[in-house]
Amino acid sequence: MNDDRVKVMVAEAIGTFALIFIGVLAIGAARIAGAPEGIVNLASIAFAHGLAIAVMIAALGAVSGGHFNPAVTFGFVVTGRMPISRAALYWIAQLGGATIAALLLRQVIGVEFVAGGTPDLGLGVLPGAGIALEAVTTFFLVLVVFGSAVDERAPKSVYPMAIGLTVAMDIMAIGPITGGAMNPARTFGPALASGHWAHHAVYWIGPLVGGALGALIYHHMLMQGAPSPAVAQRGGPAPSEERD
Repeated sequence: MNDDRVKVMVAEAIGTFALIFIGVLAIGAARIAGAPEGIVNLASIAFAHGLAIAVMIAALGAVSGGHFNPAVTFGFVVTGRMPISRAALYWIAQLGGATIAALLLRQVIGVEFVAGGTPDLGLGVLPGAGIALEAVTTFFLVLVVFGSAVDERAPKSVYPMAIGLTVAMDIMAIGPITGGAMNPARTFGPALASGHWAHHAVYWIGPLVGGALGALIYHHMLMQGAPSPAVAQRGGPAPSEERD
């Protein structure tokens, strides 16, 4: 394996590790510390996830494009921006990083809290509704990825925060209903570490379908002109991109 592929996999693993590590802790922080009820709320959980994504994209986007999400990578595959062989490296790294984070947390805070931080459907929510909500919110996420990070017309300084805020927005909308994963790795790692596999298929079907639709619509209907080779391959602005 050449150095470039190793660097990409390390970057994707670290970014996904950070998302799961911060996300699970944000959800369980109050109970773990025995803090007063209400100290952690939906907004704080949403912003913890969004900030984790924003800062990791800012730090590692130049290496791998900062996907940290199999659904985002799938969007690059279905639009022909990334070959399946390269995407497989991203998926291995993303799922690996998520699993390592969850296994570490199981040792540090206990399996109960990792299970509690694993996205699941709310009481009375049907799998079909969960799939639809995860698909729509992942559609928004991947659309923003393509509109802010891939499209060369977008200001290059915007994309980390734009993507992070979309994650926060989506979690504030559907967090209590589905857990607001928008990312198969966000569910897979904690599920593997805790054994909490309830409704697991929802968090693959919804995000992959929604991510593919978001990517295809932006690529075929909203994108203007061909991207540079660097942007097409990595998914984020190349250092030499001339963007305001």
